[in-house]
Formats: sequence, structure tokens, C-alpha cells
Amino acid sequence: MNKLEPYIRDIQDFPKEGILFKDVTPLLQDAKGLELCLQELKMLLRMRQIDKVVGMESRGFLFGTLLAKELNAGFVLARKPGKLPYETISEAYSLEYGADAIEMHIDAIKKGERVLIHDDVLATGGTAEAVCKLVERLGGVIVQCNFIMEIGVLNGRDKLQGYDVKSVLQY
Repeated sequence: MNKLEPYIRDIQDFPKEGILFKDVTPLLQDAKGLELCLQELKMLLRMRQIDKVVGMESRGFLFGTLLAKELNAGFVLARKPGKLPYETISEAYSLEYGADAIEMHIDAIKKGERVLIHDDVLATGGTAEAVCKLVERLGGVIVQCNFIMEIGVLNGRDKLQGYDVKSVLQY
């Protein structure tokens, strides 16, 4: 058993019936859990140089900013449409029942910058794939996509083929 597992709570039938939700709030509420998770995420990088960390809305912001600080890197927000105040680029992606989009500021990534993409969970991979496309459109080089946990049965990793994908916990 991974040391982080006791900090992840299962919530049955959330957000809808038949879904087993993996809740990270117990992890966020515990200083030891926070530090342990941060160190586990850093170990996934194996001393790679990172210029920017991109965190996906919204839970990706939590550890994304902590990772950026630890790595002496900048932090970039990837947000839902209409949430960023400056000029943006956008990438649409498919959901199980419809479509959505994700945006970043046009000046968030400079050509050649080494980028870590981070979120709490890799599920179907649609949002992460869209963020990868945005980073590459801006000229960034994706070093790794990392996640606290991965829900393997949802095959999100398949959408991220060609990228180095790592997760601390696999379900």
C-alpha cells in the first residue's frame, strides 16, 4: 500500500450514482499528508529541469503551485473559458456527454520552456490532452504529465501517448 492511500477517501455515488469518487480533501487537511504528497510528486520528476508548471482547474492548482515553488519554476493556470482576464488561447475537448474547453493566457509559456503538466486525477484524459495541445501551441516542451492518482479503467493514459505520464497512486 502506498503511504498516501490512507489520505484518500472513497465517496460512493458522487457526483452521480455508480461513480466511486476519490476525495483528496483528507490529504489537503493534514500537514504530514501534504508534505508526503509533494515529495512523492517531486520524485516522479527524477531531478528534471522545469521552467513552468501548468495546473489544471481547479484541484491542479493546489499541488501545482507547491511544485512550482519547490522546483523554482513559474506557475500557469489552465482554466475553463472566460475565467482568465487577459488574452487567451483555447482548446476544445470531448466529454462523455458533450464538450468543453480549456484556456491559458497567450503569454503563459515561452518557446522552448520545459513544462510540467499537473492535476490531481487522471481519469479520461481529455482535459490533460487539451492542456498538452495548448502548451505545444505556445511553443513549450512537455517534460512530464503528473498526477496524484490515476483511474486506470478510464484509460486516460491512452490520450496522452507520446508524453511521459506518471502518477503516485493507481486505481
